[in-house]
Amino acid sequence: MLSADLLRRFDVPGPRYTSYPTADRFVEAFKHDDYVGALQQRAEGAMVGGKKPLSLYVHIPFCESVCYYCACNKVITKHHERAQEYLDALEAEVGMHVALLGNQQSVTQLHLGGGSPTFLSDDELARLMALLKTSFRIVPGAEVSIEVDPRTVSPQRLRHFRDIGFNRISFGVQDFDPDVQKAVHRVQPYDSVRELMVSARELGYESINVDLIYGLPKQHPESFSQTVRQVAELRPDRIALYAYAHLPLRFKPQRRIDSADLPTAAERIAMLSGALSGFIGHGYTYIGMDHFALPNDALAAAKRQGRLHRNFQGYSTQPDCDLIGLGVSSIGRMGATYSQNAKTLPEYYDAIRQGIFPIVRGLALSRDDLLRRAVIMAIMCQGRLEFESIELAHLIKVPEYFRAELASLAPYVEMGLVVQEPGAIQVTAQGWFFVRAVAMLFDRHLQADKARERFSRII
Repeated sequence: MLSADLLRRFDVPGPRYTSYPTADRFVEAFKHDDYVGALQQRAEGAMVGGKKPLSLYVHIPFCESVCYYCACNKVITKHHERAQEYLDALEAEVGMHVALLGNQQSVTQLHLGGGSPTFLSDDELARLMALLKTSFRIVPGAEVSIEVDPRTVSPQRLRHFRDIGFNRISFGVQDFDPDVQKAVHRVQPYDSVRELMVSARELGYESINVDLIYGLPKQHPESFSQTVRQVAELRPDRIALYAYAHLPLRFKPQRRIDSADLPTAAERIAMLSGALSGFIGHGYTYIGMDHFALPNDALAAAKRQGRLHRNFQGYSTQPDCDLIGLGVSSIGRMGATYSQNAKTLPEYYDAIRQGIFPIVRGLALSRDDLLRRAVIMAIMCQGRLEFESIELAHLIKVPEYFRAELASLAPYVEMGLVVQEPGAIQVTAQGWFFVRAVAMLFDRHLQADKARERFSRII
């Protein structure tokens, strides 16, 4: 297994590369007109080469109570009537997309995130799904997923989610230890989560995911190993294991966490090492970075067959496609552009009332950005960079264009994390645990400014 020394060496901040360039590189000069142009290019391209499928992400910002660790864009409220105005705005935003792209564009992936999507009532979720199905064509076999706060649902609600079209579900667990749950203001007993997961399996959800976080207050290696065992016994199809990033200056809820309660760096590393060995020991496949999956899961199959992809939701079996982000703070990808909606409800609503897309920043990718995105995604998803395919697609010579980056791989080769072959770079089995560090070497923006404190730690 991985040595503590190696884990310590790579206990540094870095991007997650759900996109390249990363979202911190978006600029405020990218606005409504730029996004309209990207949509029009897609519409014109569809007329020539056929309609490529879409991915949809819908952000539901509302939560009834605050989780102190949370860094998501959210609105804490117990006033559920606020959801109606939000759904009205989403309907208008969807309508603007349909006006430019046409009705019934094929969608292969739909994800509801937040906040807490389950803040919405059953009728409100049914209304939202009806809107999306009327406006887009959710193709047979599409991945239709929803993030669930276990405190807000019952087995009956899970049945309703299946009835309106969801086939994948993700439970936010974080940790089962009662002291940790109290410290982060998210109390949800193991037995209640277990009941929900049993129900989800009986209802035929195609994939059940559990989110965990290590590095939270009151956590220690022994307690977290118990959570790992409990989760493994529940046998979710997938597990996402994230490192907590304590950034109280950026995220106000984190100021309620006493930094003295946070585990030490050595304890964090021990928790990560124990979780890696624990889940692998319980038969899970390590997909990469934070992801694990059972061997028969589609994600594990994609890993074995070299078909992994990566998007704003993390590792995926879905090929690269345009992504429409709906709702406050949502990020989208359209052609060679990225865009992000307004981060506050007043600003979002104001744009919708004016009949314009609520885009507040984004990026039109340069030739270099597109090249490096291809390189970084090859490393992140396949663990292998074939020079020839990059050279043919981008009309460059890899050894010349990336001379400095290839030279910087030398220490990784010495550590046994990377093998440099004639015409290729191969990440080793051990190197796969540190794939973000390898990808970071090819990030021009990151290497230029070295300002990494805004990112989570790479292990």
